[in-house]
Amino acid sequence: MSGVVCFGILGVMKKVTLLAINAKYVHSSLSVWVLAEGIQVFAKYSYDVSVVESTINEPILKIAQTVAELAPDVVCISSYIWNARILPSVISELRACLPNAVFILGGPEAEHNSEFWLNGLADYVLAGEGEYVLPAFLDELTWSGDGADRGTVPLPIDPYTDKFFAALRGRLAYIETSRGCPFSCAFCLSAHESVRFFPLETVSAQIQKLAMSDTKTLKFVDRTFNCDAKRAYAIFEFCLNLDVSCKFHFEVAADLFDERTLDLLETAPIGRFQFEIGLQSFYEPALAASSRQTDLDKVTNNIIRLLRGGNIHIHIDLIAGLPYETLDEFKNSFDRAYNLGAHHLQLGFLKLLHGSVLRSRADELGLVYGGEAPYEIIRSPWLSESDIQILKHTENALQHTYNRGRFLSVLGYVLRVSGLSPFALFRKFGESFPNHGTQLEDYACQIFSFCKELSDVVKEELVDRFLCDWLGMVKGKNAPEFLKPRLASSRKLTGEYEKHLGRKYRRGEAGVLSDGSMVFVDSENRSPVTGLYRVFGQAK
Repeated sequence: MSGVVCFGILGVMKKVTLLAINAKYVHSSLSVWVLAEGIQVFAKYSYDVSVVESTINEPILKIAQTVAELAPDVVCISSYIWNARILPSVISELRACLPNAVFILGGPEAEHNSEFWLNGLADYVLAGEGEYVLPAFLDELTWSGDGADRGTVPLPIDPYTDKFFAALRGRLAYIETSRGCPFSCAFCLSAHESVRFFPLETVSAQIQKLAMSDTKTLKFVDRTFNCDAKRAYAIFEFCLNLDVSCKFHFEVAADLFDERTLDLLETAPIGRFQFEIGLQSFYEPALAASSRQTDLDKVTNNIIRLLRGGNIHIHIDLIAGLPYETLDEFKNSFDRAYNLGAHHLQLGFLKLLHGSVLRSRADELGLVYGGEAPYEIIRSPWLSESDIQILKHTENALQHTYNRGRFLSVLGYVLRVSGLSPFALFRKFGESFPNHGTQLEDYACQIFSFCKELSDVVKEELVDRFLCDWLGMVKGKNAPEFLKPRLASSRKLTGEYEKHLGRKYRRGEAGVLSDGSMVFVDSENRSPVTGLYRVFGQAK
């Protein structure tokens, strides 16, 4: 659904609508609220500002109608890689509905590809920091004469107004505590941007407001949150001292953690923090070609230490398609990353973004990529199109199993006894039965049928592990056929079994292992770190 919030009208003002098109409904947009507050604070004149939040999954006509109903004089749209494909159609519909409106685009897609957007789509493309640039441009565009100067220098603003919280409705919230990045990764648009840190007192006040709202997760959008270890420590400590239930998500560089910070993180409540760690590759020539500065030994040791605490959800990223990394080299990166044991391993693909160094060097390096967003790698001198397809199959299997906390005991057992590497196993899964809308119970049957034929896999032990995994990862789902005989019926759950955890169990909450012993699941409480239910008496 589109979200619309209007700001009060004081006298005659130009009507400005700020449009955000998010990737998912659960996401909120920080940018439009920063722009809205920037207009309030920095514009010399007053404007009637409305905010519309929609998603790429909404019908284009519906998005256009929602905006058109507000009858704006000016429409400002934030452009990103996730909405770039539909923006031309959205703008075309809006122009039909609002023939006299002025259309202004901002954001990375427009800023770094302005020639395309100015060819019949946008009237203007703005570059730079929007909360300062847009108010000044609106003043210049729509008014003449002198106005009251309401501020011209970069100052921290607070976009978290009552109207913002009214529109948030429990969705994921974002906060920016610094701008820029000290590193120069060639695939990133933040390369070579100097870092500007916002005042800690301002940041602390905003964190507290957001953490006490109905959001479940507060995500910090800082490109490398812990690039200043002392500052990162102060914010971690502040978040730890808040008496709130929401989670805090940070994008961090694992090799920048110092001992003092690691000691602090060990004290974090279970599930309070989530870390997304951009590992990208273990192949040093690929990292060097991407101007990626990483101490791989320190990254490895710090990830292992963070995971050992068991209190922080760890997500690590790999990028397939970096220069000089062949399929064999990527397999090695994948296996090393998987064996770290993070809770989520993202296998992403190189995207040649407008404005990135790698895109400017694509012809020189022989990188071939898609002509439309997300500009993903198609082939290179080191990866053929068939290699990319292998990686796509592998990513599909990884995403539908490990990254969703599915069949974790099964995966560990099969990898241990079969001798297959992690990459080889997920590749075989992906190529044998790619998951495209398959029901979970059917997918489980496919995995079971495949795994039971692998060398040294004992069928009874495999079933035991499937049973325990199934109990721990689902609630109320229809079980696969091969597990149904093992699920305990309610008549079996009497006497001593009903006493387990002090309550009775329903069918699907307990099962019988191959040795006749029982396993139980606490299906009322998920782990805040893994998202799984706790299983008692599970197979060893």
